[in-house]
Amino acid sequence: MKPIIITIGRQFGSGGHELGEKLASRLGIPFYDRNLLTEAAKKSGMTEDMVASLDEKPTSSFLYSMSVGALGFNGEMPMPLGNRVFLAMSEAIREVASCGSCVIVGRCAEYVLSGQANVVRVFVYADKDTRVRRVMEKRELKERDAAALLQKTDKSRASYHDFYCDEKWGEAASYDLMINSAVIGIDAAVEMIAAFAEAR
Repeated sequence: MKPIIITIGRQFGSGGHELGEKLASRLGIPFYDRNLLTEAAKKSGMTEDMVASLDEKPTSSFLYSMSVGALGFNGEMPMPLGNRVFLAMSEAIREVASCGSCVIVGRCAEYVLSGQANVVRVFVYADKDTRVRRVMEKRELKERDAAALLQKTDKSRASYHDFYCDEKWGEAASYDLMINSAVIGIDAAVEMIAAFAEAR
């Protein structure tokens, strides 16, 4: 199979991370999710903890400029930390994609790699009840807390994506495959994506 990059956007609690991990194992290729934070930290000059705190979260340019002063040392408006992290993350994504086949979860990878013919863009979703139950089990939370975390995380991911990308998070036109993990299940979804990738 020719080198292929599979990007996975996902609703919180839909199982996108698990799906990506299993897919990478099934295809025998590298898997990237939070391990991209290390590379982004190196490229941005920030600590990994700081990069992690801004991961998939849009930041306010106004609040940042207020925290460091109106102007930087050279008299110019400093670049917001969130923008620095996004640029560093984008560079890390392009770098791992240039090394060969891999699976990348989140972080606007489908947008960062747009225009490349060897990219399969997947979005994983599920109904709210299924996702809440999954979050309750994975995080050992009560239903109310799981639902609140789900809503907060999805809102953050959508805001981050739509702030940096021209396309809307979770809209079918932005992806090659839309997978309802509640209907098909994780293992069957892995096989579906693998078959699609191999057909490419």
